[in-house]
Amino acid sequence: MGSSGCWRQRLTEALGPGVGAVSPLGGRACRLSAGGRQLVAKWGDGVLDEAEGLRRLAAVPGAPPVPAVVLAEPGLLVTTWVGQARRTDRQEEALGRMLAHLHDAPWLEWGGGSSFIGDCEVDGSVAGDGAGFYGGRLLELARRCALQGDVEPVVARLPELLPPGRPSLLHGDLWWGNVLWGADDRPWLIDPSVHGGHREEDLAMLALFGAVPPRLRRAYGEVAPLEPGWEERVALFQLYPLLVHSILFGGSYRQQARAAARRYA
Repeated sequence: MGSSGCWRQRLTEALGPGVGAVSPLGGRACRLSAGGRQLVAKWGDGVLDEAEGLRRLAAVPGAPPVPAVVLAEPGLLVTTWVGQARRTDRQEEALGRMLAHLHDAPWLEWGGGSSFIGDCEVDGSVAGDGAGFYGGRLLELARRCALQGDVEPVVARLPELLPPGRPSLLHGDLWWGNVLWGADDRPWLIDPSVHGGHREEDLAMLALFGAVPPRLRRAYGEVAPLEPGWEERVALFQLYPLLVHSILFGGSYRQQARAAARRYA
């Protein structure tokens, strides 16, 4: 949004006078007060997709709560602020159950949804089946980080590697930084990149950047048990976020992506 004066003026125009107590949150986001509420403002190319994703997640009964969309316009998203507290065992169990309810909600499409995951643009088109969706997305990302030769053999095997089942509505960027432990004793989700995919994808991404507590997995399985062999597919579903990170950051992520690909070649 340009200079601080520029985005502050735009927020004032959008929310009315009284915008104050602005503090940066890192990246393209800030916390602010307006109209007696604590809010979060974000700016960038993908904010309209994020707003739509938040609305879709909020509409699923029993799914993790998400911030409410206050304002969404090209380049600017304003949501409610989520007060946070210390992470608890009860919240971890609740997150497992809530994710299972999210993934169990009816969803008809493979792919679709957001055209961004973080700052990385992705193809948001719909595919006819799971292998077509993941194959197209993995190959497109691999070309952008020069790992096409490593990923092509995996894509060729996707029809036999992927588990059976229908698509689920996924958060799509589910790492621990996008989980907030709410002061209301509930786990909240932020920054989605929603699309239709295998539910194991969300859980695999959660495990990529920190251990998934056994109590979370047990609570998830009590609501919606995973298909047999899910443990052997964790690295398969981590290939997607590893390729995204290879594009955005390079470095060791390329080695991790290559290792994951070669495991399933």
